[in-house]
Amino acid sequence: MPTESIVLRTTEDREERIEWDDASPLHLMIATRVGEITIRHGVFRGGVSEGVEIVRMANARMHVDILPTRGMSIWRMQAAGVRYQWQSPVVGPVHPSFVNLSEPDGLGWLSGFDELVVRCGLESNGAPEHDANGRLIYPLHGRIANTPADSLSVEFDEASGRVELVAETIEAKLFFKRLRMRTRVRIHADRDDVELLDDVTNELSTPASMQLLYHINLGAPVLGKDSRLNIAIDELAPRDEHAAEDIDHWNRFEEPTPGYRERVYFARPVSDDSGMARAMFSDAAQTRGLAVRFKISTLPWFILWKNCGELSDGYVGGIEPATNFPNPRRFEQANGRTVSLDAGETQSFRVTLSPLTTPEAVQQSNDAIRKINDDESVSLSVSPTPRSDWSLGATTENQHE
Repeated sequence: MPTESIVLRTTEDREERIEWDDASPLHLMIATRVGEITIRHGVFRGGVSEGVEIVRMANARMHVDILPTRGMSIWRMQAAGVRYQWQSPVVGPVHPSFVNLSEPDGLGWLSGFDELVVRCGLESNGAPEHDANGRLIYPLHGRIANTPADSLSVEFDEASGRVELVAETIEAKLFFKRLRMRTRVRIHADRDDVELLDDVTNELSTPASMQLLYHINLGAPVLGKDSRLNIAIDELAPRDEHAAEDIDHWNRFEEPTPGYRERVYFARPVSDDSGMARAMFSDAAQTRGLAVRFKISTLPWFILWKNCGELSDGYVGGIEPATNFPNPRRFEQANGRTVSLDAGETQSFRVTLSPLTTPEAVQQSNDAIRKINDDESVSLSVSPTPRSDWSLGATTENQHE
């Protein structure tokens, strides 16, 4: 007799595990003068995704999936049939209860990493840091991505077609810190853009310092052989000697390659007249891509992460606007790259993601970056080796691995 089985769920497509709640107050259809926006609210069921909250915001052109349980990360986006994501060996989204940030090596954060956009911070956002006795002080990329958000609400403007998912995430520890991040994820009924508007407030009665990095990660189908990054920058340096070996084509991606070891490059971006910097991933044919704009007055530094391993190993590129470089916090503080906040002071951060689904959209983005270079008369200074004031060089502590 053949063996029979009943499949309740699979691990192949996590969307099959979403239990949508049609009775949720966040289950909405909003009619505006320029089109409709729908909002759905649900949770994942099963495995390490059990209980992860998801909110999907959609218009007729695109949708974006937000994870309140994971610090308001952006899990995936889809526009014109193209899914913007990457294939992480971590099949998530992973509930924070399964991510041990206190692992002795400080790398526990990697156990939950599979989003399109994840924030790193707020107290620290870089490599793990240990004290003289080997005790972990700051884990890799900080705690905010594994801190659930609260106070979910929706705000909208009927005239403009603007809709925002609003939430607050608090990173706090008695005697040490209380940083409140108020997040707005904004879309419009007639656009593909997704805007992230984050305001971070020091709620202690004494001064504090913070760091924030937007880890924006993209894989296939946009990323592939001869895909590339385009960005207006005036300074560039490899993080370590390994990255320096590839400096001549630092912004071009290889095909998925067995045994590839990540390469990271640090840069200082240049903005347009409005104070916004622009970066873009595009495929080899220049037919589709992802553009990112960010406000450099508060995100003055940029990191490119290249991880061109096999697809199953996590083939991905990272666009990372940040307050600093992702080195250990003490190194960044010594080099003046932490954000000081007085008691009650707020700092604002702005990032916009734009899926590019046609050759014309890719060309327009290229033209906008070229215009920054022309208008600002940018002359790129490339350091062939790591800069001592930008990185620690090739150290185990300064690697993901």
